[in-house]
Amino acid sequence: MIYTVTLNPSLDYIVSVKDFQLGMTNRTDFEMMLPGGKGINVSTILRNLGIENTALGYVAGFTGEEIEKRLEGLGVQTGFIHLTEGISRINFKLSSIEGTEINGRGPAIPAEAVEQLMQRLDELEDGDILFLSGSIPSSMPDDIYRDICKRLENKKIQVVVDATRDLLLKVLPYHPLLIKPNHHELGEMFGVELKPGREVVPYAKKLQEMGARNVLISMAGHGAVLVAEDGSVYQAPAPKGELKNGVGAGDSMVAGFVAGWLEKQTYEHAFHMGIASGSASAFSENLASAEEIADVFKRVTSERIS
Repeated sequence: MIYTVTLNPSLDYIVSVKDFQLGMTNRTDFEMMLPGGKGINVSTILRNLGIENTALGYVAGFTGEEIEKRLEGLGVQTGFIHLTEGISRINFKLSSIEGTEINGRGPAIPAEAVEQLMQRLDELEDGDILFLSGSIPSSMPDDIYRDICKRLENKKIQVVVDATRDLLLKVLPYHPLLIKPNHHELGEMFGVELKPGREVVPYAKKLQEMGARNVLISMAGHGAVLVAEDGSVYQAPAPKGELKNGVGAGDSMVAGFVAGWLEKQTYEHAFHMGIASGSASAFSENLASAEEIADVFKRVTSERIS
């Protein structure tokens, strides 16, 4: 079974407003509400590709109930821990002005709820895959991802981690199956400024030396690079298409990579599926459907550079 963890899920209220003006009453010409959070995005893409999975994490209040309801409506199984205080956050995203959003804070996570999650993860079995995605609420220990990996160390569970800087570096000794920094994040880890392209490869290999098995570097409109466990290195340009929504593209990429790996057990195919999934979501108003991913997959090309 595949599991995703979203520690601070949300209801994403996505709107478009023509000629938005500050200090004025603006009316939407498009609106949509979706369950959100990086792990939830992964769950959605996996389900769209026909892969069963279970979303874990925390929900609270009426918004938490709606998150759970909408996920189950998408066909995603849920195993959330229900908090008795607070409400799950609402994130407001103005899609007509790229990058404009207001994200809620979310509920506080008490220590006993952290232990509940750990006990839930103890139920995972050999062969399961676990996605750890996104930032950590301020009320939780900042090394929770490391603690999860340590707790599962003696089980044959493959872990995928999509997080920033220290959150990512702390899990490397536990040999995650896949990590996905972008080229800016990769440079920040080593105190250098990296341009998109082959110069990311030596630094991705450093992360492998520190414990990562596969390193997938996203470079937005410049495509992606994969430094794979078997020593192969692939580079691919971004497929052509109209950018409609960048939210969830990176999450779609890691979901697509794992879906591709499960399908054919080859890194090149997994890489292509990752790029196709991420790009298809960027070209869609919503997270990509299987049909949209298949259409973009036909246009994906890559070069093996090592």
